[in-house]
Amino acid sequence: MIDVVKACEKELAALPVVVREDLADALARLDSGLGLAMPLSRPMPDIGRGVHELRLRDRTGIYRVFYFIKSHGTIYLLHAMKKSTQSTPRRTIKLVMKRLEEI
Repeated sequence: MIDVVKACEKELAALPVVVREDLADALARLDSGLGLAMPLSRPMPDIGRGVHELRLRDRTGIYRVFYFIKSHGTIYLLHAMKKSTQSTPRRTIKLVMKRLEEI
C-alpha cells in the first residue's frame, strides 16, 4: 500500500511528467515487494530508520522523493523536490523528519 502525506501531494504534482512516470514504476516495484538499490534508491539513516531517497532525473534536472517503509509494508511518500545542491539541505532533512513524526 502506498500512502502520500498530504503536504507531499502538491510537490509530486509539480514534478515533470517523465519523472512522475519513473516514480510510478519505482513505487510499483516497491509495492510488489521488490527492493530498490543504488543508484535508484538510497537509505537515509540520518533521517530515520526505514527512510529512503528515490533518485530520479530527466533532461530538466535531478529530483528526489523521500519515502518511508513501515514494518507492515506501507510505503509513505514524505517529500519531493528538485535537487539543486550536492548535499541534501539541512532544512529538507528537518522537513522530512517532521513529516515522518506525523505518521
